Amino acid sequence: MKDAVAEQYEAYPYPPRDPRDEKKRLIAGSPSHVAEINHYVFGGRLDFTRPFRALIAGGGTGDGAIMLAQQLTDAACPAEIVYLDRSAAARRIAEARAQARGLGNLRFVTGSLLDVQSLGLGVFDYIDCCGVLHHLDEPRDGLKALVGVLSSRGGMGLMVYGGLGRTGVYPVQTMLRALSASADTLADRVASARRLLAQLPPTNWLRRNSGVADHVTQSDAGVVDLLLHARDRAYDVPELAVLVEESGLRIAGFIEPALYDPLTYVNDPVLRPRLESLNLLERAAFAELLAGNLKTHVVYVVAVANPVAPPPPDAPSTVPVPREGDFAGWARDFQPGGALTTRIGDLTLRFPLPRLAAAIAARIDGRRTLRDIFVDLPEAQAGRLDWAGFAGQFVQLHAVLNGLNKLLLAAGPEAPADG
Repeated sequence: MKDAVAEQYEAYPYPPRDPRDEKKRLIAGSPSHVAEINHYVFGGRLDFTRPFRALIAGGGTGDGAIMLAQQLTDAACPAEIVYLDRSAAARRIAEARAQARGLGNLRFVTGSLLDVQSLGLGVFDYIDCCGVLHHLDEPRDGLKALVGVLSSRGGMGLMVYGGLGRTGVYPVQTMLRALSASADTLADRVASARRLLAQLPPTNWLRRNSGVADHVTQSDAGVVDLLLHARDRAYDVPELAVLVEESGLRIAGFIEPALYDPLTYVNDPVLRPRLESLNLLERAAFAELLAGNLKTHVVYVVAVANPVAPPPPDAPSTVPVPREGDFAGWARDFQPGGALTTRIGDLTLRFPLPRLAAAIAARIDGRRTLRDIFVDLPEAQAGRLDWAGFAGQFVQLHAVLNGLNKLLLAAGPEAPADG
């Protein structure tokens, strides 16, 4: 019997990508941005001079593989990134993208992640599994297979669908299954989907969910992946936590952290102390219910016994690392005592900034330590700012910018070695 999921990705590789676009831009996302990997999986202590092995498990048309391969190339890291996917059509696109960039650190393998332990690929320091587990018959089997080839000191970046944020998707899937009885081919089903989408009334939950747009903004491949997928389930935070824990792993961080903190949304003085008492997973579960718009969950996970944690944001040797390219330019408009306002879908969030936010951000370049930044500030040079005052302001700035996944941390040369 043919596998409907495999047939789908042969006919409609996802996401749709044109290798010629590699000359224009690098698609960067989460998980598997190298600064995030260093921060959450390796405690900021990843040694880019040493060999590094990564597996992209279910690589699709190559977004994660290309991003990580390019970033490790730029860091002059002697790395090998193994791309693994069942779809020959998707692999061809990913290979063409790698060729367009001249990337020599990618190895391409066709196969299922369920068979990864029998493929002889070795052990990996890091594994990317983005948008794959929720398409398996048994996601637990897939995750446990990946754990079998993961280094004990390594970690993974995972993405699974979030149920609340995908409100409206599953009723439309149900309707399309009812219509598919008279459709001979997947192309016929796409045509039926387009017709039904044009007829959705304004009260329909998919029409009302502005956060889900693949069926509007992308080609037929987006319609197929969102609404005609042969196998698709979503997770809430507690369900994801169980999946991770049953595989001997723990969640080291959510992306973006601020969206998984109910204090981002709640300013009531009576409720806030109660929310502050919750642990990481309890807060994340509460925030998901509160926000209602988290359509995916991106997490970094490590072994339960791995005590790794990001570098402290108040240590002189810690190095702040911008995630984006022109970080200083972006932060130039920070106003003393002002706030950072950001819009995520239909939600506008406002985060107060410390007085020296702009001055500190202007000196963040991914190389300077906090000590370097402190001594370069005019107020410190004039004796009007001591270390404690600076550290307090940076901790506040880091909480905002890391919460929005704009700033990560690395351990500087004086940091204690990772045990």
